[in-house]
Amino acid sequence: MAGSNFTLFLLAAFIVAAVPGPGIFYVAARTLSGGKRAGFASTFGTALGGLMHVIAGALGVSAIILASAELFTVLKFAGALYLVWLGVKTFREARDLAQQTVVAAGTQQVFREGVLVEALNPKTAAFFLAFIPQFVDPAGGYVALQFITLNLISVALNTLADVVVVMMAATARNGLTRRPGLLQRSRQGSGLFIAGLGISLALARRPAS
Repeated sequence: MAGSNFTLFLLAAFIVAAVPGPGIFYVAARTLSGGKRAGFASTFGTALGGLMHVIAGALGVSAIILASAELFTVLKFAGALYLVWLGVKTFREARDLAQQTVVAAGTQQVFREGVLVEALNPKTAAFFLAFIPQFVDPAGGYVALQFITLNLISVALNTLADVVVVMMAATARNGLTRRPGLLQRSRQGSGLFIAGLGISLALARRPAS
């Protein structure tokens, strides 16, 4: 790749990673509901889910899914239902907090949930296929390698942004621990927000070809 093109890509990818989106809001909600460890587990889970989209894009699977209205709809609703289920689960656990019956989810479970949330999101595949090719330089050769490398950098920047958000959300949560009632409402709000992300995904439309 030409140096100027790569610099432009880094600037654009950094801006995209820094602008709050569904991924940032998701890890923030998970951190507020489960703490810093849950936030980091969720962050690295969504990162792995993003890597799955990178592989799928390189193999042409993402393009097939986006080209098929049926496949896109199936994946979209699977991801949406999973997010809604996670949101309801988080809300119910927050409600049970008053009776001290809630058991914190293990980091492995939260990690797996993060992987599924991102892997079942066809909007991520659409973003990679629309954004990354703009910066691939066919004259530079190794187009597939350029595509994969730029995707990996984008995933890394997104993960870095999520880590910063986790730290900020964890600090806010530590302040809430001194006010149990407010912490419980925060956990409930996180659950509702996660469910809302699922509804938003369900309403997403397939990108025009």
